[in-house]
Amino acid sequence: MSEFKKITEEASDYDHLEQMSTAELLRNMNKEDQKVALAVSEAMPRIEQLVEALTDRFLAGGRLFYIGAGTSGRLGILDASEIPPTFGLSHDRVIGIIAGGDSAIRKAVEYAEDDTEQAWKDLQAFDINTSDTVVGIASSGTTPYVIGGISTARKKGLLTAGITNNPGSPLALAAEIPIEMEVGPEFVTGSTRMKGGTSQKLALNMISTALMIKIGRVKGNKMVNMQLSNNKLVDRGTRYLMESLNLDYQTAAETLQKYGSVKKAIDACSK
Repeated sequence: MSEFKKITEEASDYDHLEQMSTAELLRNMNKEDQKVALAVSEAMPRIEQLVEALTDRFLAGGRLFYIGAGTSGRLGILDASEIPPTFGLSHDRVIGIIAGGDSAIRKAVEYAEDDTEQAWKDLQAFDINTSDTVVGIASSGTTPYVIGGISTARKKGLLTAGITNNPGSPLALAAEIPIEMEVGPEFVTGSTRMKGGTSQKLALNMISTALMIKIGRVKGNKMVNMQLSNNKLVDRGTRYLMESLNLDYQTAAETLQKYGSVKKAIDACSK
């Protein structure tokens, strides 16, 4: 592996940003964003490795934990929070943890990311065990909170992965499965909420969505296990049943109401 270089802290390829027009700012940011998908694609073999290993553990009852600080921690929590409504799993199967606790979701907690032992303490609150998987997220790959949690989890026999934008970083070396996405210097120097955060969001989308598909939470291309928590989703579920069971809208709506979920309705009516 090449010698570690903190690419995320390198100077932007653009200067005198304050002198640019609005159109120039937006055009240049968009130009940089176009590099992100390519960087993620180059990390696909490692993402695949994680999903394959994670799926077996998840089917056996293991859980998926994300740990991170700042933007990275918030993205992990975002991904975890969308699993119950989208795929109908309980909230305790995919869990996001942020340095500094839940208050850090909205307001930064000073120095919370510098404690190397706190992540493992936070994980222990969930009775974490060797059937679980921990994914550490840190654009720099040097966040002590994340590295400490991943290092301890790996020593304890858990499956670990590290998502970072600096190849060869301490996080990449600490994790069993390093997911390294080299997006280059940020448009605003060091502002990893931009390309770094975007790459993390894309990777997390792929990891959790592929996992949910592989464990049977999607049928065809439909979210048949989604929670019917508002009128839009009830309407979507009704239309899924119209298509799947060849029903008119009214009958599909009544069927959905009877069984309470798209999957249960399809299973019951397909027998």
